[in-house]
This record gives sequence, C-alpha cells and structure tokens, in this order.
Amino acid sequence: MLFLPTPSQRSWFRSALRWRGSVIPAILDRTLFCTAFAGLITGLHAQGWPVAIPAVASVLPNIVLGLMLVFRTNTAYERFWEGRKLWGSMVNTTRNLARHLWVTVQERSDPDQHGADRAEKAAVLYLIAAFSVATKLHLRRESVNQELKPLLSAAQYDKLAQMQNPPLEIAFWIQDYLQSCHQQQRLHIYQLGQLQQLLNQLVDNLGGCERILKTPIPTAYAIHLKQLLLIYCLLLPLQFVHQMGWLTVPMVLLVSFMLFGIEQIGIEIENPFGRDHNDLPLDQICETMQRNLDDLITLSPTGSAVQPPVQPEPDPACC
Repeated sequence: MLFLPTPSQRSWFRSALRWRGSVIPAILDRTLFCTAFAGLITGLHAQGWPVAIPAVASVLPNIVLGLMLVFRTNTAYERFWEGRKLWGSMVNTTRNLARHLWVTVQERSDPDQHGADRAEKAAVLYLIAAFSVATKLHLRRESVNQELKPLLSAAQYDKLAQMQNPPLEIAFWIQDYLQSCHQQQRLHIYQLGQLQQLLNQLVDNLGGCERILKTPIPTAYAIHLKQLLLIYCLLLPLQFVHQMGWLTVPMVLLVSFMLFGIEQIGIEIENPFGRDHNDLPLDQICETMQRNLDDLITLSPTGSAVQPPVQPEPDPACC
C-alpha cells in the first residue's frame, strides 16, 4: 500500500526545510568556518600530524556552555512574551477606551452641535488608533510616516512629526479632549476617572515596551557566550578526529549548526518589535485595532441597538 503524507505532515516537512524566517542565513558563515577548520584538522591528522587531543574533552565546559545557552534563550523568550502580553493588553485597553468614550461622552441636542460632537468623537477614536501606530513606529525607531496621515488632521500630523515621543503627544490630546468634555458637563466625573484610568493603562503599556527595548542583554555576557561557543566549536575536531577520521567534518558541521542556531534564536527574539520574520506582527495588530474602531464608529450610542423583547399577544380563547 502506497503511503501518502497527510497535509499536516507535508506542512511539517515544509516548515522544517524552510529557509526564509529561519536562523540559517545568520549562522551559515560561522558554521562553515568551523566546518572548514574541522576539515583542516582532519587533513593534518590524515598526514600524521599530532593534532588529536582526546583529553581536551575533560576540560571543555560542556555544562557551563549548556547552562549559558539555556539562560540566553529563556531570557530572550521572556522579553518576547512580555512584549506580546503588553501589546495584547494594548489591544484590549484600546477597545475598552474607545467603547466607553463612544458611549459615555454625551452629544448636545442642538442638530449642528450634535453633528460636530459626533465628528469630534470619531476623530478622538482615530487618535486612539493613531496611538498604537505611533507606538509601533516609536519602538522601531522610525519617524512619523504616511501610516498616521489618515488618522490625524494635517495640523496634528505636522505637530507629531516634531515630537520626540509621538505616542505621549497623542495621549495628551486624548486627555485634553476628555477634560474638555467634563468641563462642558458632557462627561460625569466618575466616567472621566474610568476613561483616564484606561488611558493611563495605554501609557503604561508604552512604558513597558520601552523598558524591553532599552534594556538589552548585558554586553559582557553576550561577548563571553560568543567566545565560549567559538572555542568549543574549534576544539571539537581535536576531540573527534582520532576516533572518527573524516566523519569529524560532518559531525562538527552538525554540532556547530545546533549551538550557533540556539544562540541566534535568542538574538532574533530579544527585541520583538522590529520587522524580522521572528518579531511580533505589529502591523497586523495595529490594523486589527483600526478595523475594530471603524466598526465601532458605525454604531449609534443611543441604545437603539437594544430592542425590547416582543410580548406575546393574549389568546382571546383563554380570557
């Protein structure tokens, strides 16, 4: 009976053999260098040179190297996961802030003022979406660009381009609007407090992302780990060549590929806010928030969406 792989199995093999998004391009040069060195040592050993040092295996820091790699990878993944939680919190807080603001800020009864109030509220909701986009650009150390133009007025866009921390300026505009609504008696003091708390949560999320971005792995630790990896991989052929001969070359290739790959994964994910394949999908997250706010603006905060239950008519036969 002919065995045919299932779609999930084919997907697994495609993922295992995938080049784009893997760490192979980043570690290929150092892996090939160690492999070439192993070929050189094996060639010298084949010609009778005394290059085999089996006893060196007893002094190699195998355990220390393993612990350092595990610590490096775990530390990087903690930063990656913390960044994902902060952006997940930003999504939820954005939805809550926009929903509360859209419903609780009252619109004046005068038809002209009513339309202006509705347009102003919609503009503030777009400011909330702009906060997430500005945060994304700020974390990537990119300047204000065309992504923000549809979400801001021309004056706001020009002002934001001059700011060192654009998300904070947007948070200030939202806060100023809330305070103005309270002074116009369109927002109760308790509602104002709730909205301010949600806005503060957005700023806290921004601060948490900045903490991850501006707290790199200590340089001395990163350098020492690279030095230890290089020494380990260069000493490998000295251990294997006496017993394995030319098989030393593929063995060193395999071991160096695994070790350099683990280290490179930590480097890839320690800053999760960039544009690499292994970074967080911030573009998609921001687009999701914008779509949510676009949908919210189409709703009428007048309670018309809630219909009273239909009461059954009494049966004349039973009366």
